[in-house]
Amino acid sequence: MELPEKPIVHVVQHLVPGGLEVMVLELARAQARHHPVLVVSLEGDAASARAAWPRLARETTPILFMGKRPGLDPLMVPRLTRLLRRVRAVGVHTHHIGPLLYAGLAARGVRNLRRIHTEHDAWHLQNAKRRRLAQIALKIANPIVVADAPHVADAVVLALGGARPQVILNGVDTARFAPGDQAAARAALGLPGTGQVIAIAARLERVKGIDVALHALATVPGVTLAVGGSGSERVALQNLAETLGISARVAWLGHVDDTATLYRAADIVCLPSRAEGLPLALLEAQACGRPVVASRVGGVPAALDSASGELVEAENPAALAQGLLLSLGKAASSGQGFGDPRGFVMRTASLATMEAAYTNLMLGATP
Repeated sequence: MELPEKPIVHVVQHLVPGGLEVMVLELARAQARHHPVLVVSLEGDAASARAAWPRLARETTPILFMGKRPGLDPLMVPRLTRLLRRVRAVGVHTHHIGPLLYAGLAARGVRNLRRIHTEHDAWHLQNAKRRRLAQIALKIANPIVVADAPHVADAVVLALGGARPQVILNGVDTARFAPGDQAAARAALGLPGTGQVIAIAARLERVKGIDVALHALATVPGVTLAVGGSGSERVALQNLAETLGISARVAWLGHVDDTATLYRAADIVCLPSRAEGLPLALLEAQACGRPVVASRVGGVPAALDSASGELVEAENPAALAQGLLLSLGKAASSGQGFGDPRGFVMRTASLATMEAAYTNLMLGATP
């Protein structure tokens, strides 16, 4: 693979379907319009990653897989140092603790290299060993620290001390995620052409609270739940839907690559998570003009338009059902009282806004 010269280098732990990874690919794609960019994945190889995530085969941004060995791999630091020197990188942008440890340390061995580190969630800082590791890595790498949500910035200060990180909200592509034909979207996904539809776009794992949504749906009659996502809990969740007597009203769509179609097919979008960072799914749904009902966890309040969305208590099916009924009632009255969810995203969390903030910070930073 031909590597770009003088790129901004983004470093992630691995490239698997997830909010952090999607954000990095979107940011890199936007930056590449103005400046060379290289994405480096510490773990994995190209063939395996593309097989697990077909989106990667369509990426135009150069992606390099380092094949990191399991556990601590001290050889990774000099390998990354050589890479940064070879491409004459202008800056390195690390995402999460592993990339900070390896690429942050490697960056100190390259002269005049700008450095940014983004914390996407601070849950790992609750662990004393990880917290100490982050303190050491930050001291040595000395990057500009950014948090992707206000609650993450607060947690970083609480755990690590020092100045509060700058907050740059994750952004979504408002050209790709835009309102569209609901009937066509439903037809494309095989969903009912009539009646109301609630959509969930999430991994089928406990943290995403799909089980909570199923319990809530049991008390919200006459509505279809369209679940876009795959994961280890699929069979258990399908069995729960059968036990609750709602199987006929739940459409298990599997992994949906074009989530914009899923959002357009819905009347409202739900995210019943037990924990979250700053969820791109909520921003994407609102950019498509869809109001959201979501658990009040993590960065969700920062990602939700309070004029159109509903925040509910996590792990509370009754509260979720009440929020869904309220939002569905507004949808049935032609969206009266919905506010302007797309306008909220355009103002606060568009891809263009995020890209400009990071690019200005990177190109104006002092190592």
